[in-house]
Amino acid sequence: MASLKVRIGRCCGVVVALLCLRIPFHAQSLPREAETASAEGHAVGAQQIFRELVNRNQIRNDAIQEYTAARIYRISQPNGKVHAQIEGRMEFQAPDRKRFVTSSEQGSSIIRRLALNPLIATEIKTAAGKDRHDSAITPANYRLELIGEEVVRTYRCYVLRAVPKRVDKYLFEGKVWVDAQDFAVVKIEGHPAANLSFWIKRADFVREYQKVDGFWLPMRDETAVEVRIYGKKVLTIDHSNYTVRGDYGTDAGELRPLLQDFR
Repeated sequence: MASLKVRIGRCCGVVVALLCLRIPFHAQSLPREAETASAEGHAVGAQQIFRELVNRNQIRNDAIQEYTAARIYRISQPNGKVHAQIEGRMEFQAPDRKRFVTSSEQGSSIIRRLALNPLIATEIKTAAGKDRHDSAITPANYRLELIGEEVVRTYRCYVLRAVPKRVDKYLFEGKVWVDAQDFAVVKIEGHPAANLSFWIKRADFVREYQKVDGFWLPMRDETAVEVRIYGKKVLTIDHSNYTVRGDYGTDAGELRPLLQDFR
């Protein structure tokens, strides 16, 4: 019984962090006040980057019709020992339908039931407009500061510091890498802007995107959670083998390389 309580405690701590640290995958239009904002120095560049990022994501949002992707959800120790894993296929149909088909499971059934299954279910519900929180990367929620440039894999990127405008566990503080040609997010890393719960001492995440048929889609998520008493746990989500279909009109077709998926 004691062992069961320990495992349940670990799961509860991890699932709280995972459900709060969902980076939104949908794009929103740019608020009018962002278009008229003015600043000096690097802030001007950051504002322009922000505007291009949001506007071009909206084009993508209007163009995409459906995609499927292989997913592997895994909770493990920092040393790589796997506690639980679910493999399957995520299917998306515009505008808001998602379905996950499981192909295999391994490891602890308790961790799968208390942590991984709720995580998958929350993504599906959020896509359908349920349990959605205002956490999108928009000027309403963040201030972006341009701090430099870096190459991520083969992409030349602007590096921006993301500063949340309020203390909110559904927002994050960290850095965003934006492709200098496509104005698409290539990488995000950070931690929640507010404490998640008593059980969570710290939570850090890294999310990377890949370019597939002109769309920027998730490639890998890694979230490291320091759970009080129970130590560090790591969630990874690997996304691969995409098939994508989009409805590119004349204008959207010309901007096809600029589109990004935030679903």
